[in-house]
This record gives sequence, C-alpha cells and structure tokens, in this order.
Amino acid sequence: MPEPPTPPTGLPDELVDSLEACSPEQLRQVATYADELATYRDEEPTETVAEPEADDRPDAVPAKATITVKEINDNRYYYWQWRDGEHVHSAYKGPVTPDG
Repeated sequence: MPEPPTPPTGLPDELVDSLEACSPEQLRQVATYADELATYRDEEPTETVAEPEADDRPDAVPAKATITVKEINDNRYYYWQWRDGEHVHSAYKGPVTPDG
C-alpha cells in the first residue's frame, strides 16, 4: 500500500492519533475488540416491559416485536424491538414518562 488509509470521517482526532501510534499487532487487537463491542451493543439486553398491541404498532414494525426500555443519557425511552435473522432492529416509540 503506497499511502496510509484515510480515517473515516467522524472519528475523534484523539482516537485517530492513538490508532496511528499503534503497532500492526495492536491494530489487529483493536479491530477485533471494536467488532466484538459493536456486536455486543447491537444485541445489548434491554428491559422488556410489555407485549405490543396490534392497533398501536406502526406498519413497519412486525407482529413479533416487543416493547423495550432503553436508557440514554439518564432518560428512559420505549422502543419497538425485533430480531431479523442475526440482526436486532429497533424503532422509537416514545419516552417512558410524558415529560421526557
């Protein structure tokens, strides 16, 4: 490879600088860890709170979906969640409490 690869846009400069300082073996370890972490976060367990009602489910959400609660920045939100093969899909439903 004549030139080093260009980092993806959106990565923090500090992360790019740290990666550029790594050895090839460390980079391979980081790649493995990053892939495993992404898979974990895609399938991160969430609290199941109720079975969805058919009349309340959007058209794009399948009948097998359940309602889950996810906490983001100390706020709790309802999401429709379902599995399609190896992928877990989510669709926003609304805040757990009406004020956020």
